[in-house]
Amino acid sequence: MGKPTGFKEFTRQLPTKRPVAERLNDYNEFVNPYPLQILNEQSSRCMDCGVPFCHHGCPLGNVIPEFNDAVYNQEWKEAYEILTSTNNFPEFTGRICPAPCESACVLGINQPAVVIEEIEKHIIEIAFEKGFVQPSIPNMRTGKKIAVVGSGPAGLAAAAQLNAAGHWVTVFERDDAPGGLLRYGIPDFKLEKWVIDRRISIMTQEGIVFKCNANVGINISINDLLREYHSIILAGGSTVPRDLSIPGRELKGVHFAMHFLKQQNKRNALKDPFDNASIESNIFHSPIFATNKNVVVIGGGDTGSDCVGTSNRQKAASVTQFELLPKPPESRTAQMPWPSYPMILKVSSSHEEGASRKWAVATKEFIGDENGNLRALKIVSLEWKTPEGGGPAAFAEVPGSEEEIPCELALLAMGFLHPQKAGTLNELEINLDERGNVRASEKDYATSIPHVFVAGDMRRGQSLVVWAISEGRECARKVDESLMGISFLETKDSSMQKIV
Repeated sequence: MGKPTGFKEFTRQLPTKRPVAERLNDYNEFVNPYPLQILNEQSSRCMDCGVPFCHHGCPLGNVIPEFNDAVYNQEWKEAYEILTSTNNFPEFTGRICPAPCESACVLGINQPAVVIEEIEKHIIEIAFEKGFVQPSIPNMRTGKKIAVVGSGPAGLAAAAQLNAAGHWVTVFERDDAPGGLLRYGIPDFKLEKWVIDRRISIMTQEGIVFKCNANVGINISINDLLREYHSIILAGGSTVPRDLSIPGRELKGVHFAMHFLKQQNKRNALKDPFDNASIESNIFHSPIFATNKNVVVIGGGDTGSDCVGTSNRQKAASVTQFELLPKPPESRTAQMPWPSYPMILKVSSSHEEGASRKWAVATKEFIGDENGNLRALKIVSLEWKTPEGGGPAAFAEVPGSEEEIPCELALLAMGFLHPQKAGTLNELEINLDERGNVRASEKDYATSIPHVFVAGDMRRGQSLVVWAISEGRECARKVDESLMGISFLETKDSSMQKIV
């Protein structure tokens, strides 16, 4: 490595952030870039560990020690080329990935891990600044036409790879702009949308066609695509949210988290939140605001955290987040040894901005007023126990723990069940697995319909952006093989071997 003693000389240092009082007044990103010296020091902490488990932790197989070495030596083009050999969109993952690579960092056994995610973001932003990121137009075209349904990270990655292989790629997006969950699910304060637009512009220059307001199965027939294109990739994501069917669910003020987040993202883009309602069946048709309300977010994951941050920016009177599970430990236990991904307490930037967090809580009832508006929640504390004979833990309500708390806006952020079946999936009569996802294996990503493939959350279920990009890349290789008999697109393993 560039500085073999770096991990002894420097400790982990995260970038500074804009003050909470300041950033709550806008929806802009608030993490400041590293000064060059600090970036140099942080990259030098990547040690010559021999077996870099960070490769295993990263679903993309990013070649992390090598790009850290290039950063330390300020070889920016080399760092960019190493990083993008496995990751099409480091500007996305560098901002919103939970960084499982850092959990697997060897240095993390007894010291704070290397700040891999931040270094990744700095590499790509420096590459853009220095002009390294340019459209790469294929020298030859195969004449094969491929339709990608969905422009989230899986669809974008598949499109980029197949275009690089020389195929003609068209991406169909049901909303008014590409990006999927990146654009209308993730708040701007985590990912400003000019970042997406910048990448879409490059992909368009490379020859990829984007067709928006194109809801396949609703206003575009899947049969027409089957006739026109040699292959189709389904990358529509897992979009059906988990509901909470308890008394009072019908009250005004109880909403799915994604409706709330999407509306605010559209407002930030100076768009009508309902301009696409005619062709998108899951958008809520009334404005949702947290202003001056007691907000309760039901669900403790990333989507719930995004609701916390958005509610605070909308000047909620109070924000509380519920989690059904007990409070996790603050550090690894014997049940979560390195290098496994640890289920420990996560404090997001939104939590830092202000929220009350309650664990082991179940919501029993939504309580309304005489006008049908939500005014309170009835909740109960839970006790989790592991059966004496072993097996998964189960919960029981704590007697006498029921209470009523004020709430005028309840946001359901309990995850997603499976992809939307109405439209494309029903029209294709495609085979689904026991969870309701499109059935296909990692061996070939092929569905039960000839020439139709699937990637991302639509296949594996709700997951991470980094997994979606990985799936898109691997699926693209299988599509390329099916069309050409052989593929020269790199896999996770081949990229690593090429560099190492």
